[in-house]
Amino acid sequence: MERALPSPLLVGKGTTDNIPVVLLPQYGNRHGLVAGATGTGKTVTLMTLAEGFSRIGVPVFLADVKGDVAGLAMAGTASDKLQQRITDIGVSDWHAEGTPAIFWDLYGKAGHPVRTTVSEMGPLLLSRILEINDTQSGVLDIVFKLADDRGLLLLDLADLRALLGLVADERKDVATSYGLVSTQSIGAIQRALLQLEQQGGAQFFGEPALALADLMRTTQDGRGIASILAADQLVLKPRLYSSFLLWLLSELFEKLPEVGDLDKPKLVFVFDEAHLLFDDAPPALQQRIEQVVRLIRSKGVGVYFCSQFPDDVPDAILGQLGNRVQHALRAFTPRDQKAVKTAAQTFVANPKLDVATTIGQLGVGEALASMLGDKGIPQPVERTLVAPPRCRMGAITDAERAQVRAGSPVGARYDQAIDRESAAEVLAHKANAAATQAAAPPARTRAQDEAEDSGFGQAVKDAVFGTSRRQGMVETMAKQAARTVGSQIGRQVLRGVLGGLLGGSRR
Repeated sequence: MERALPSPLLVGKGTTDNIPVVLLPQYGNRHGLVAGATGTGKTVTLMTLAEGFSRIGVPVFLADVKGDVAGLAMAGTASDKLQQRITDIGVSDWHAEGTPAIFWDLYGKAGHPVRTTVSEMGPLLLSRILEINDTQSGVLDIVFKLADDRGLLLLDLADLRALLGLVADERKDVATSYGLVSTQSIGAIQRALLQLEQQGGAQFFGEPALALADLMRTTQDGRGIASILAADQLVLKPRLYSSFLLWLLSELFEKLPEVGDLDKPKLVFVFDEAHLLFDDAPPALQQRIEQVVRLIRSKGVGVYFCSQFPDDVPDAILGQLGNRVQHALRAFTPRDQKAVKTAAQTFVANPKLDVATTIGQLGVGEALASMLGDKGIPQPVERTLVAPPRCRMGAITDAERAQVRAGSPVGARYDQAIDRESAAEVLAHKANAAATQAAAPPARTRAQDEAEDSGFGQAVKDAVFGTSRRQGMVETMAKQAARTVGSQIGRQVLRGVLGGLLGGSRR
């Protein structure tokens, strides 16, 4: 008996051939692209897809760049305009509802803090965040290697600073074992770390580190939970934003087991403002991205890029995106005209549709869509009226956000930071111990103590009884007594002195 597949996700209604446009769950891990100019409805399309995946039990991770994706957590309102679209598309089971969600925030303000350790981030991505050159990146490689060799944990930026100080102090020895290290490179990395700390990036490094399982949660009734990352402030620091998402994607790739083709994805990962990922990316990093996107499908993860222009995504990756939704593009500039041409070429042709012309004529909430059909074959492009989401299409209030956060299943785990002993503390303890030892007087030996005791005893004996070269106390007193023995006062002095020395007096 064949197992029933999850229901297809309704993307919208194709007006070219008057057919529903759906995304088949078994091909949800074949990745996708949602593109279009600002204000054409990309975010609403993403919310529609996220809701659909959640309803069939697939967790979704999204970055909330503008603050409106958080509306996923709240039920929408069926306005007259919305109700008309529902009727036009022919949605029979639409009802307002929110999607179960967990809010995250690198800064810990609009959601649970998201942390990773410096070690988990690694020197390659950290170099990208710090915006340092190749030579300085090589020094960072040495720092990580030295930490591994000496068993020092790199958890937060304080640990990294401590290791940089250690490398500076032991520069000659380090150069012999690992390679040349200049004080200029160390200084440049330290300045970059200072800038990162001033931008709030230091809060991202530490413990408890994010557990991937908490991004792949489902509710008791089987719905996938949407993890929504507050990114309205984060996106203002493009390198940190893109490097964080790339790190997260890399962690999923490295730690999830191979599962092959499933009935539905294990997780859908949405990468908004995708052009930030590829801007100024060195060749080695871009190759890494291509590798991750190409192979993570076998881990059951679908990656959906969202950007204004389809050519924001390199061709090597664009060719792997099977499910595509293209919103309107306005060909006002040569750059726009090229983007329109690129978009038109990426779709399977539909003889009833002039794609290049239609892209400029699409209204808000309309798109050109091409999804993978049976056997993973791309379907001809359709001009599509996108289905409305059931959630709120807009921002939520602070009180609503706090209410969602209060009911979160992961708050107790992440809201309180943990600071365990790592490289900074270990190196500080060693420095303090060395300073204390240097300040203490040298330890005395038993021979030194015995010699001092012997010398003190001899000195007392010489003072009382005298030496061959100097008379002692007894001899001096005897001579004085002989001179005064005839007087009464002298006798009293003698008795007093001798009595004190000999144990008594005679009267």
